[in-house]
Amino acid sequence: MNFFEQQDRARRNSGRLLILMVLAVLSLITLTSLVLGLVWQLFGQSHTSLWLASDAPNSVLPSWPLVGCVALAVIGVVLLGSLYKQLQLSRGGQAIAERLGGRLINLSPQSLEERRLLNVVEEMALASGTSVPPVYVLDDVGINAFAAGLTPQDAVIGITRGAICQLNRDELQGVIAHEFSHIFHGDMRLNTRLVSVLHGILLLGLIGGFLLRSSGRGSRSSRDNSAAIVIAIGVTLWVLGYAGTFFGNLIKAAVSRQREFLADASAVQYTRNPDSIAGALKKIGGNLYGSQLQAGHAAEFSHMYFAAGISQALEGMLATHPPLDQRIRRITPGWDGRYPHVTELGAAMPAAAASEAAVNVHSLSAFAPGLSPASAAEAIGAIGDPQAPHLLAARSTLAHLDIALSEAAHSCNGAQALLYGLLLDPVEVQASQQLQLLQPRIAAEVAAQLEQLREPLRQLAPGMRLPLLDLAMPALKQLAADQFAALKANMALLIRADGRVALLEWTLLRIVERNVEGARAQTSRYQLQELAAETTVVLSLLARAGGVDEPAAHQAFSHAAGELSFPLDTLLPASASDLLALEPALRRLSLLWPLQKPQLLKAMARCIEHNGQINAAEAELMRAVADILDCPMPPLLGARG
Repeated sequence: MNFFEQQDRARRNSGRLLILMVLAVLSLITLTSLVLGLVWQLFGQSHTSLWLASDAPNSVLPSWPLVGCVALAVIGVVLLGSLYKQLQLSRGGQAIAERLGGRLINLSPQSLEERRLLNVVEEMALASGTSVPPVYVLDDVGINAFAAGLTPQDAVIGITRGAICQLNRDELQGVIAHEFSHIFHGDMRLNTRLVSVLHGILLLGLIGGFLLRSSGRGSRSSRDNSAAIVIAIGVTLWVLGYAGTFFGNLIKAAVSRQREFLADASAVQYTRNPDSIAGALKKIGGNLYGSQLQAGHAAEFSHMYFAAGISQALEGMLATHPPLDQRIRRITPGWDGRYPHVTELGAAMPAAAASEAAVNVHSLSAFAPGLSPASAAEAIGAIGDPQAPHLLAARSTLAHLDIALSEAAHSCNGAQALLYGLLLDPVEVQASQQLQLLQPRIAAEVAAQLEQLREPLRQLAPGMRLPLLDLAMPALKQLAADQFAALKANMALLIRADGRVALLEWTLLRIVERNVEGARAQTSRYQLQELAAETTVVLSLLARAGGVDEPAAHQAFSHAAGELSFPLDTLLPASASDLLALEPALRRLSLLWPLQKPQLLKAMARCIEHNGQINAAEAELMRAVADILDCPMPPLLGARG
């Protein structure tokens, strides 16, 4: 099952889950309302005479107007609880990582093991065509990890100290590949929704417990039976709230177990090494602390972890993860059933870690792009499933990136300086004019770093610009809102300095905005044929992206139109297919159904490959458009400068 089929399946699963949860909540509300109405009827008749639907003063049937009012109150509690939790988690994965006690390491890894982890995550991100996610380390000795967020743009990866110290590099790569699968295939948003809904149901039980505790401190001899009413209501809410949470957890566990099997299979596809993830699972079985997490809120996010992070009663019913032996045997059917002995954290060998952290970069040959007419089509086929050549390209990119640029990408000031440097005109006179406009608006530290980075950036190969931007994204995400607003204003100033907007400039700005500010979750609603006009705009702009003459642009457009199952109008004039027209076209195209997107991407690929060559501007624009369509595209291996 490819990326687009997984996306479509995740969408359908989300719909089914929503229906199940709505039915569960409606059942809970109905039952709670009936019981509370009956309790009030029995204990508080003297106060509810106006609500009685029957003339019989001693009727035991609940009053339906009263039941309706109770139902509205219960609905309000569940909705408020869910909305509160949703607001609490609105910052995406960062909120969950911090709630579990995680520490960000992208800007300052503190050990060789943390550097090795960061290298593995960066390698996987570059190979996948996504920005590097923020990485958090949890100070737990158990072996575990998680991916969390609402969208791929606000995703984070968390991993325990036990995992980074006890797993070798291949095993660590298997775990990270498993978590990237959750990012690509829509699991994170589903998991976060589950947390919000379950919190709303749980709130009923918490209110019931509060009422029971309060009633114990109140008067038990009240003539109007108020204490008895409070106790009865508290018991009802406590029992039904926790019963609803139990059944909600059953749904959560059933969904989570299936997604774990799929993520395991994806990890094997990513790494092409079944022993990587199988080895990590075996070490969990042989680890004294297993996969346990000690954070106070660990149970709340139990379905997000790589392995079961908490001890659970009724393991078979409520287990959010399949048993270890089942997962291992699905990956390596010949496993003998024995778990390895795992050493204590203190026994880790720094020398071995240092060797692995280096990733044998000295033995890597530089990745030679060369010409590959099928590179764009291959990249589309590898969306959500990077292949060995993409991993090799990512590893080589990291190994050969100038050290000054790499270090700058891992600091807030340096990341800003990199962005400004990428937007400077290659002609020195125009670059000097841009700098005169920029320098009064930026901090002295940023200006100093920009000056130091200008020469390395001048020597940067065109195909390295997007990977460098991807590496800098975690640092940019640490900027405060006012700092990022100033950064965007400065980028706009540099872009408009020469009176025109180049493709590279537009690409950089849109990628930064989308990844730092976050992409709003949208509902798919269109078939590609319904957006023929928007498709024409995109293909017309791509046809001219390589700087070709008009006859060649017409040929490229016709070549691309042949990939579609419906006819297109002719190539639009340049004035009707500029960047101003591209913006609204992409907003509409982003609402395509998942299974409709490959056709558009393949047409785009044929457009930029019509002459057997792909230049850096075409490759960057193609990947930027794919990113806006929520289709993270691996590097185009045949792109040339």
